[in-house]
Amino acid sequence: MSVPHRVVIAVFPDVDLLDVTGPAEVFALANREAGAGYQVRLAAPVAGEVRTSAGVRIVADAAFADVGAEVDTLLVPGAVDMTDDGPVARIDDEVVAWVRETAAHAQRVASVCVGAHVLAAAGLLDGKTATTHWSTAAQLAAEHPDVAVDPDPIFVRTDCGRLWTGAGISACLDLALALVAEDLGEQTALAVARHLVMYLKRQGGQSQFSVPLSRPAGRRDIDELRVWIADHLDADLSARALADRMCLSERHFARVFKQETGTSPASYVEAARVELARRLLETTDLPLDQVAAAAGLGSAETLHRAFRRQLATTPAAYRRRFRTPAA
Repeated sequence: MSVPHRVVIAVFPDVDLLDVTGPAEVFALANREAGAGYQVRLAAPVAGEVRTSAGVRIVADAAFADVGAEVDTLLVPGAVDMTDDGPVARIDDEVVAWVRETAAHAQRVASVCVGAHVLAAAGLLDGKTATTHWSTAAQLAAEHPDVAVDPDPIFVRTDCGRLWTGAGISACLDLALALVAEDLGEQTALAVARHLVMYLKRQGGQSQFSVPLSRPAGRRDIDELRVWIADHLDADLSARALADRMCLSERHFARVFKQETGTSPASYVEAARVELARRLLETTDLPLDQVAAAAGLGSAETLHRAFRRQLATTPAAYRRRFRTPAA
């Protein structure tokens, strides 16, 4: 970028700290790698100190009223209130009104974590697909039925790249890296990811939770088996073969596995294979039969059936929606 890309991050009382500092750090590292790139400012209802959810105070450079139209990327983090029923995304009318006004002239708008609730309240997500932190996805869907809420992705890019929504907490880094890749190229984003000691695209594909981590088992041998499954998806992973590997009877193994993971061995294996297939669909142009073979699903027909069961969509539709620009 020949001139600095102006990023404005909205901040307000009890904003999630990492939602603010995580992307800011990514943009700062991108500047160091590229020699220039981003100019980051924090804007709040009133300029000055803002207390975050972590108790750490940050300083807003400007008041909302003073930001004006010079915004290339508007980044909107979120805040939650803890209730007996769990976290509830906080909606501040003043913040919503300012986001609605500023988004009208920003080149790009992105939410981090529960910041998606602010974008939805501002009317920016109507008729679009969006994600948010998994713990408030049901709230977002209930309060905004015109928004297609998908709680699974790390981030969702829509509206021809003008509108982004990111998932929970650490996913702010994934989202910011994707923005850097779009602005400054994959190599710069990769260099930043190396500094952060993280994957440019996390191995779990788009999932907020990868299958092996979705429900930790109490038994170490079951956890070790799940790691082995992830590394051998093209092997014989029938219940009998897995039971033999565990030196258990097939019936006892199936009972123990379901008790520890909450699902049957067959369902777990299929979910793990679909996860690999998803990554291949996101990042390659391999034909569906080759994707199916690489994921251990055998044929394109089996791949279709597994996607219908696991994701209620087709492989082709998934690829159209989630294939990354690099692919």
